[in-house]
Amino acid sequence: MITMIAAAAENNALGKNNDLVWHLPDDFKRFKKLTTGHHIIMGRKTFESFPNPLPNRIHIVITRNKEYQAEGAIVVHSMEDALQIAKNDNQPFIIGGGEVYAMGMDYAEKIELTRVHATFEADTFFPSIASDIWDKQEEEFHPMDERHSYAFTYYTYFRNKK
Repeated sequence: MITMIAAAAENNALGKNNDLVWHLPDDFKRFKKLTTGHHIIMGRKTFESFPNPLPNRIHIVITRNKEYQAEGAIVVHSMEDALQIAKNDNQPFIIGGGEVYAMGMDYAEKIELTRVHATFEADTFFPSIASDIWDKQEEEFHPMDERHSYAFTYYTYFRNKK
């Protein structure tokens, strides 16, 4: 089951200047728990935003640059190639950024979305989730607290079978 995983604000903002615009420790823990042991598919800028490759995950980087090399990652040039490499994984994750999420919408069967209850100025956005294509099946609200400057909700969507 191909899954997209993201944290996006109410205005679908993902980040600015190749960085997140919020810090939600519980969301990071959830991301780690869900993606550990799986292939994670991302764009070059997302990969380069990590200080090091994330442990216990196979990194697949999509880039148009045919010369690009990434230590600790497999470099490909299309979503199809990325998914081919991840074909034996029962749940590869598409982890961003904006362009890669837009490409992934046609392939994903599930979306794990953390909706940050605020709006932000951003330069990267998550695509809209069409209600005629996606069914929201789970949600879990987390209020703002001493560790989280924003309230947020985990949503799980599945592609409908119509």
